Amino acid sequence: MTALSADRATPERDGKCFSFPVKAGKKIFTGALVVLATGYAEPGATALNLLAVGRAEEPVDNSGGADGDVNVEVRAGCFRYANSAGADLIAETDIGASAYIVDDQTVAKTDGGGTRSKAGTIIDVDPQGVWIGLGLLHP
Repeated sequence: MTALSADRATPERDGKCFSFPVKAGKKIFTGALVVLATGYAEPGATALNLLAVGRAEEPVDNSGGADGDVNVEVRAGCFRYANSAGADLIAETDIGASAYIVDDQTVAKTDGGGTRSKAGTIIDVDPQGVWIGLGLLHP
């Protein structure tokens, strides 16, 4: 391609909502922390090489299907998830640091000795949980 020589109507996505094919055998609940593993969406879990992409906007059940039989709508943004416990409890002093995926509703302060993938950036902490900048816009 050559450089523009006139105005261009560049296509746009809002950058917050995405649709991803769901991994075979997986069920994703509304509100779940959603990750991509080998190109397919699944609920967050303790594992390496997962890419946190956002919050599930709907329930999707692909427990009896093949890879990609159904898609899940996912929203990127700032969402509150449950705080881990003990040495992995996230505190206000951790704001700005990375949070790590424990499961589809819980985040932790550490990578669990190299067993957890990054969820996103810690934005805030309150008595109900941890606010995480989550998704493709929040690396």
